[in-house]
Amino acid sequence: MKAIRVIPDDTNINFIGMRFAAFALSIAIILGSIALTVKNGLNFGIDFTGGTMIEVRVPEEQPDLSALRAQLNGLGLGAVSIQEFGRADDLLIRLGEQQGGPEAQKQAVETIKATLAEKYVAYEGGDDVEYRRVEFVGPQVGEELKQQGMYAILFSLLGILVYIWFRFEWQFGVAAVAALAHDTIATVGLFALTQMEFNLSTVAAVLMIAGYSINDTVVVFDRIRENLQKFKKMALPELLNNTVNQTLSRTTMTSFTTLLALFALWYFGGEVIRGFVNALIFGIAIGTYSSIFVAAPILLFMNIRRSGKDGEAAKTAEA
Repeated sequence: MKAIRVIPDDTNINFIGMRFAAFALSIAIILGSIALTVKNGLNFGIDFTGGTMIEVRVPEEQPDLSALRAQLNGLGLGAVSIQEFGRADDLLIRLGEQQGGPEAQKQAVETIKATLAEKYVAYEGGDDVEYRRVEFVGPQVGEELKQQGMYAILFSLLGILVYIWFRFEWQFGVAAVAALAHDTIATVGLFALTQMEFNLSTVAAVLMIAGYSINDTVVVFDRIRENLQKFKKMALPELLNNTVNQTLSRTTMTSFTTLLALFALWYFGGEVIRGFVNALIFGIAIGTYSSIFVAAPILLFMNIRRSGKDGEAAKTAEA
């Protein structure tokens, strides 16, 4: 049985020829993301800002979240968010840090408990509200988590740079980290634009995007290194373009199958992991773009070493 080919083997799209347009788009994305982050800031979750999380199970099978959210937001405790947490009757209630320290925070929790008890005291099911978890995150802990999350992203990029440097050459490492920084900044810019909650799960998503993207980039770089040894007389722009086309089927199919799983998670996973999945979906898309249009074209400007007289002849031809 013949294998199905979504992209024909003889595909020859001039990706390298589009590098300046791609670079202009990438620069616009990076600058726009930085500007949005500075202007709008990020909508940090309780993980970073401090506050209280209350996980409850209510006796109502299909609670009206909009009405309950409006009722709790009218208590004068600041913005209170409610979302399903697994089952429809399992709710996760989040409220920000209260002025007045731990005692004010405890009082806010008691106020929410009293409101829920009053709402469901006469509920026909006859069951009480079940409190499964109450967690308080102090502002100092939130600042430490914010700092550690930033360090995690920076050190992961540094580790990837060192890994690529030893596996290939330093030029490949610089190109890979440039593509990763592009993907990371663009993902953060998405959260600044949409004001989706930025929390620890989002940091995990950014790290996963970096891992996925570098895996895709390493596949392309492996083929580039192989072709550099195989076609020593071929001009570098042509060689890079042929390599990207040779790996295009693998790149697009891997991204497509990953996105299928992520769309299923987005649809069936519920609100609890929605921000995490949103980041991954966007990150996979932007990571695929950077592997094709950013990582390989940057190598044109990095003076890749080509051994032997044939390699020197190819460099002269490129010049």
